[in-house]
Amino acid sequence: MTSAKKPNVVLILNDDMGFSDIGCYGGEVDTPHLDRLAAGGLRFSQFYNTARCSPSRASLLTGLHPHQTGIGILTYDFGPEGYAGNLNHRCVTIPEALKASGYRAYMSGKWHVAGNLTEPTDAWPMQRGFDAFFGTIIGAGSFYDPNTLTRGNENVEHEASADDGWFYTDAISDDAADTIRRHAKEHAGTPFFQYVAYTAPHWPLHAHEEDIAKYKGRFDAGWDALREERLKKLVDSGILRDIWQLTERDPTQPPWTEAEHKAWLLRCMEVYAAQIDRMDQGIGRILKALEDTGQMENTLVIFLADNGACAEDIPEHVTVDELVHKLRIAKATTRKGEPVHFGNNPDLMPGPENTYQSYGTAWANLSNAPFRLYKHWIHEGGISTPLIMHWPAGIAQRGEVRHTPGYLPDIMATLLDVTATSYPARHQGRTVEPLEGHSLRPAFAQDLPERPPMFWEHEGNAAVRIGKWKLVRKYPQDWELYDMEADRTELHDLAAQHPARVADMKAQYEAWAKRCGVIPREKILQLMKEQQTPPAFWEEEIVEEARRG
Repeated sequence: MTSAKKPNVVLILNDDMGFSDIGCYGGEVDTPHLDRLAAGGLRFSQFYNTARCSPSRASLLTGLHPHQTGIGILTYDFGPEGYAGNLNHRCVTIPEALKASGYRAYMSGKWHVAGNLTEPTDAWPMQRGFDAFFGTIIGAGSFYDPNTLTRGNENVEHEASADDGWFYTDAISDDAADTIRRHAKEHAGTPFFQYVAYTAPHWPLHAHEEDIAKYKGRFDAGWDALREERLKKLVDSGILRDIWQLTERDPTQPPWTEAEHKAWLLRCMEVYAAQIDRMDQGIGRILKALEDTGQMENTLVIFLADNGACAEDIPEHVTVDELVHKLRIAKATTRKGEPVHFGNNPDLMPGPENTYQSYGTAWANLSNAPFRLYKHWIHEGGISTPLIMHWPAGIAQRGEVRHTPGYLPDIMATLLDVTATSYPARHQGRTVEPLEGHSLRPAFAQDLPERPPMFWEHEGNAAVRIGKWKLVRKYPQDWELYDMEADRTELHDLAAQHPARVADMKAQYEAWAKRCGVIPREKILQLMKEQQTPPAFWEEEIVEEARRG
């Protein structure tokens, strides 16, 4: 394979989106461009992320488990014995590895794997293999005026602040499309890797009025009826099996018929849908740039999400000090100097720049339908993601579904395979951890009969999957065992019937955890206590539950 014939790669990651939100995975959101990619390529039904923003990005970029990269929880320092929250040098990133095959590398969007948010470090994009970067270093924030907006290594927040029409989702899309066109003009014949990392549809609920209006009435049937409809569409499309039952509505949430503040609740979901819609519009512009430059045929386009839907409420008691000064994920005022109203207040409709809200548990339960639980947890609702792969020159099949299981470390392995690139044992004079993923390229042609075991851990929540069996734990509760061929929605715990299997899988998990540097959750909580580190608003309930256990 000559350099000129190596495929380009466009890797698109979005933020906090559920398994069944987009059209080609059973959802109500209009995603014609993603649907087009699915119709012209493959959809994977059992692909998994790592349940949280930073760890997923670290794993995706390195082909390792997040703990091995120094990012076991978020980009906060749970040290000195905890995770550093900073991409370390025991890993090599996809763009760093692809340099050996002559690739140029570009990034547009959210980074979120560096501890230092203001000063360039060796964990920033330009220092980890990218030739150009435009986006945010931090993990969340306003779509109208985000913190840490950076071009190369320079802060460019003024670009958003000075433009009333600026919107982060559009800025990411346009930068990626412009970069593709510029590459074709300046580096013709050289393959490229383009990483597009959207923050949509992560809170806050920010969207354009014209996009929101499009979804007026779309969700009026409510979360109960729509969860049933989504499961039927997933079964009809061949993504899920008809023997898998719908999980019950989250027990903390009322039936739709009994829900209060319906106008506000519907607006929340309409804004959420509009966020995804706007992203899909931008993906359309990226695809057009590939087509206009003659690069579509030999470009592998991959789309997936970083974790399951997010059930976090932004409480009305959350303080400006926490969001603006401590976490740096918001600004106290709009670009016009108006105060931003923080918290899920049903008297204030989300969408505009002066609001900062989330869509809550009940809608997240819909987004993850038919599965249960959410971002943070390792049950199917927390880690299941759509995965679309489209490559006209390299994937002959069109519109097919693959049921071969896979997870984030497999992405780097797959990219190394399709680009004929070797994974390095050393990088810049340092030894790097061996690649943990396995290539999915053989699954392009047909489903694979088996794959190696897969392992997860986040905040004490953990799982191991071996063949059809999944052992999973919601920390600090006991381990549960599920037959994923008969019961992917995890309704029938078989742990009591198979104690020997549980013991064996638990032993394999513990060996993996030790090898990969997983710190026991009890130790993390103790470190937080010793450092007098209060949990952020999205961690309060989880930390309290763990302490009670």
